[in-house]
Amino acid sequence: MFRNADTIAAIATPPGRGGLGVIRISGPQALPIAHRLSGRTTIRSRYAHYVHFRDVRGEPLDTGLLLYFPGPKSFTGEDVVEVQGHGGPVILEMLLARIYALGARAARPGEFSERAFLNDRLDLAQAEAIADLIDAQTQAQARAATRSLAGEFSRVVNQLHEQLLELRAFIEAAIDFPDEELDLLESGQVGQRLQTLSTEVQHLLAQSGQGALLREGARVVLAGLPNAGKSSLLNALAGMESAIVTDVPGTTRDVLREQIQIDGLPLHIVDTAGLRDTQDAVERIGIERAWQAAQEADLCLLVVDALAGFGAEDVAIRDRLAASGAPILTVFNKLDLVTERFALPADAIGISARDGSGFDDLRIRIKALLGYGGEAAGLFSARTRHLDALRRCQQALTAAAGALAAHSGLELLAEDLRQAGEALGEITGQVSADELLGEVFGRFCIGK
Repeated sequence: MFRNADTIAAIATPPGRGGLGVIRISGPQALPIAHRLSGRTTIRSRYAHYVHFRDVRGEPLDTGLLLYFPGPKSFTGEDVVEVQGHGGPVILEMLLARIYALGARAARPGEFSERAFLNDRLDLAQAEAIADLIDAQTQAQARAATRSLAGEFSRVVNQLHEQLLELRAFIEAAIDFPDEELDLLESGQVGQRLQTLSTEVQHLLAQSGQGALLREGARVVLAGLPNAGKSSLLNALAGMESAIVTDVPGTTRDVLREQIQIDGLPLHIVDTAGLRDTQDAVERIGIERAWQAAQEADLCLLVVDALAGFGAEDVAIRDRLAASGAPILTVFNKLDLVTERFALPADAIGISARDGSGFDDLRIRIKALLGYGGEAAGLFSARTRHLDALRRCQQALTAAAGALAAHSGLELLAEDLRQAGEALGEITGQVSADELLGEVFGRFCIGK
């Protein structure tokens, strides 16, 4: 158990006015502080006491509920007290000041969750899922974070880690006892188990990529010539008149952003200035910003005026967009105005931002190009650092397979397996550096 002499406190409810405000206290002085704050000589565990919270003179500050959760069976693993009073900012600050005067100090961002991690009440992936659940902006994000908080992601990682440890232990035994009969090496079972592990890690990496995409969303940039209908497309996707739409070329002179979701996937839609040669200084700045936005895109929608057709200027824009490395979907807009039928290129789609035709297909193509399979029952929340750790694990397993095939020596094989295991351990916090913990918990809100 992690033990800290400090007792911490913080307001756990959002800033502002409300019917209820909650202050959390955690640490060895939590219960004595509760006694003095409430004036009660006995406080039952896991029982809601209706009390008067009192100042240093014994005068009432507020009335509300007091709950005590003794460690180690509490959120942090320490003694925890919750003070539930009225949700006015002034009264909460008065209560908090009184709690500080009784021996607590202000909690750092994420310190409650950090103590829960250090006391083995949850692992690092679960701790991150708390922040993801609080920050969720879609139902799909919330459900994925809840699965990670429940430990679904961690269970898969831990199972792979145990398999790696078993295989590494056998290799270490073969190094330490070379004269023993170890048929596993000769029978090819080590190679088979390496292949199985590699396949399972690759599957988890794909799942985690979906989870990271769901958590972080994707940046979709609308690019193309002036008057192709980019702003109309933005408005249609957003379901509101976010961008000004006129027949005057170059109406959009800056980058406009809206956030939408498709099957729970958050999309940051970026409308940009029409790409053309111009002498207008303000428009030129907008065009430079458009190219910069395209460089940062996860997906570029090249919007083409279906009436004008796909010309040499569109080709030049597509070629320059391709240099960013992001996938490109050519979108022929204004199909409602086209009187003659024409064949769309295989890598293009036709829509009308005015009447909404083709939008179902557009959403399907966007998800496919971003690699999002839709909200799945088993999807969990994942982060970029998880993906990095899984890739390093996969690389180490590939190196281990190469060492085995080349008969490079069991020591090299064991080292590759050690690196693979350490990479997995970073996800749940079995292997963690102080810098990593500071990075993870420092982004939490105060009081969590």
